[in-house]
Amino acid sequence: MRVGVIGCGKIAQVRHIPEYCANESVEIGGYFDFNAERAKELSEKFGGKAYQSVEEMFADQAIDAVSVCVANHAHAETTIKALRAGKHVLCEKPMAVTLEDCIQMVEEAEKAGKVLMIGQNQRFAKAHRKAKELIKEGAIGNVITFKTNFGHGGPETWSIDPGANSWFFDRKKAAMGAMADLGIHKTDLIQFLLDSRVVETTAKVVTLDKKDAAGSLIGVDDNAVCIYRLENGVLGTMTASWTYYGEEDNSTILYGSKGIMKIYDNPDYAITIITKEGERILYDIDQIQTNDKQTKSGVIDEFVGAVLENRKSLVEGSDVLNAMRAVFASLASSEKGMTVAVVPGGEV
Repeated sequence: MRVGVIGCGKIAQVRHIPEYCANESVEIGGYFDFNAERAKELSEKFGGKAYQSVEEMFADQAIDAVSVCVANHAHAETTIKALRAGKHVLCEKPMAVTLEDCIQMVEEAEKAGKVLMIGQNQRFAKAHRKAKELIKEGAIGNVITFKTNFGHGGPETWSIDPGANSWFFDRKKAAMGAMADLGIHKTDLIQFLLDSRVVETTAKVVTLDKKDAAGSLIGVDDNAVCIYRLENGVLGTMTASWTYYGEEDNSTILYGSKGIMKIYDNPDYAITIITKEGERILYDIDQIQTNDKQTKSGVIDEFVGAVLENRKSLVEGSDVLNAMRAVFASLASSEKGMTVAVVPGGEV
């Protein structure tokens, strides 16, 4: 399988390219980036061609699939062009910047008969998979409430172009901030863990602290706090933040009728279960990857497997649609100052 990488920024360099190189079934055919020198450097380092345009890459019949690692605003356009050119697509999150674009991406993938996978890597974390098993087995009884958090000090120290001028802070390129960067992960995760969709959100999506190079508040949100109600009746909070300056928090806590489950809340144990009787059950599985400590995500291997085995991926675009609906509904909730229903198959 021969792949092309579109967008040669940090996520391509620390996840997509290394994980493709580690997969024996893959050869990287080439790269495209508007920064031509960056694509050339990767070509010389890892092999493959530095394409002069995405159109040139899409016209190359030797390319079977592409990773779309461009800025948020270009996800939909790039993905749709790739699908129409007959390429399988792994698109970074957030899927797109409007619900209409997300829906069109799914429709184009179905029309083309190609894999459209979204890089929701939290589903592949070992502790999250084990937690899902334990929940199904009734380890904490019926889940009643939850809180799930994803916060760190912001993308400006991690981006390929670090600093206050990061594209993550540019509304035209990013469209959304912490909610789309981090909140989509936890929204997708809680639906995955509990096998239930978010059907209602009451949210505050705001900019509290991050400044641009001019010293003004950035044009996108740096914090989001959402109260989610799931289809199965479970209620909980989802917090996404770019202002956790001391330490990253990527934890999820589930409160059940028979106990509590803490996931990635303890640096020594990936899962802690505290039973109703006070017994503590500890699971030493792994620790979740962070911006500073990248580990194999499982996303690339799943994408490659889906393409080679001619099957749907475990995170198809259609599977991510409701999480994106919840994101857009949360933005609407914050703007309107009211609870908003998350409507499947329609507008929020």
